[in-house]
Amino acid sequence: MGDTKKPPKTSWIKGIKAEFKKIVWPDQKSLTRQTIAVVSVSVALALIIKILDMIMTIGIDVLVTL
Repeated sequence: MGDTKKPPKTSWIKGIKAEFKKIVWPDQKSLTRQTIAVVSVSVALALIIKILDMIMTIGIDVLVTL
C-alpha cells in the first residue's frame, strides 16, 4: 500500500469556496417561472393519479361484488 498524503483541510475549504463562486443563480423572473411550472406539473400529475385510483377502485369494487 502506497503512502498517500491527504491534502490539508485548508486547501479543501478553499476549493469549496472557489466552486461556490462559480455558481450562477437564476434571476427572479426565471426562478418564478420554473417554480410555477414545477408546481403546476405536480398538481396535474397528482390529479391524474387520483382519477386513475378512483377508476381502479370502482373497477375492483365491481369485480368483488360479482
